[in-house]
Amino acid sequence: MTRVAVIGGGLIGAGWAAAFAGAGYDTLVVDPDPGASDRVAATWEQARAVLARLGNLADGAGPPVVVATCPQGGVDLVQEALPESLDLKQRVLADVERKVGTDTIIASSSSSFTADAIAAGLERPDRLLIGHPCNPPYLMPVVETAGGAGTSADAMARARGIYEAMGKTVLELKKPVAGHLVNRLQAALWREAVHLVATGAASLEDTERAVTDALAPRWCRLGPMSVFALAGAERGMAGFLEALGPQFQALFDDLGAPVLDAKTCRIIAEAYEAADLPPLAGIAADRDATMPVLLDQVARMNRERDSAL
Repeated sequence: MTRVAVIGGGLIGAGWAAAFAGAGYDTLVVDPDPGASDRVAATWEQARAVLARLGNLADGAGPPVVVATCPQGGVDLVQEALPESLDLKQRVLADVERKVGTDTIIASSSSSFTADAIAAGLERPDRLLIGHPCNPPYLMPVVETAGGAGTSADAMARARGIYEAMGKTVLELKKPVAGHLVNRLQAALWREAVHLVATGAASLEDTERAVTDALAPRWCRLGPMSVFALAGAERGMAGFLEALGPQFQALFDDLGAPVLDAKTCRIIAEAYEAADLPPLAGIAADRDATMPVLLDQVARMNRERDSAL
């Protein structure tokens, strides 16, 4: 049985632990915080129904176990999920490295630091890589992986195997970039949403609906490149760029570049509080109830499409 040690029992760590445990992996959460056990247990209870609806709850899957210190040996994968502090990650993983086996893969959930930066204090940087989830890890199917200059191909392949065996879609970056792939695309859209709301061009509610009602439905089936390639008719992307490239360059040049200073943060926070949106607890509950249905439908349509090709 695959054995995983999740380092950190916060929001991401507890979500990772539920995903690994749900897949039938022997899962430990390493966190000396006395409150970690309650957080991990609560997340496991919340995640079990979601994993079952996704078809990702293995027969006989048991809950993650919280321990105060990293075990000696016997771990296939270390999944670091500590707060986003480079010094903290380096210090803790240097200690973890001395305890786990020499073949153990070490994956960081970092959303901003590169594998090279995190591995700076390790004796074996060849086994460290980025394994960044989308939140919450027990629900969202994607894991982004990125190696460093010293990461071995074997470590990347074995990490991919562990993630794919639990039902994850692995996106592998060809070179490390800050924020990886998903967050960079997400940040580009959010930056413009912040600009539109902060400058009064659109309400926060309409900015939300522009994504959920207009962009998201087609993005379930089409990526951002294919959307515009279709607009080029029979000539595809080349036709689109020839016909509308200059107009989109003008739009690129007009996009906002807001700064998240105190004033802008206050405007956005106040706009969100005043918006006619459900409470956050309701949004989270709706997400966990409806996303498995949507993901199942998309996966089914993808299979039908692929079989017809």
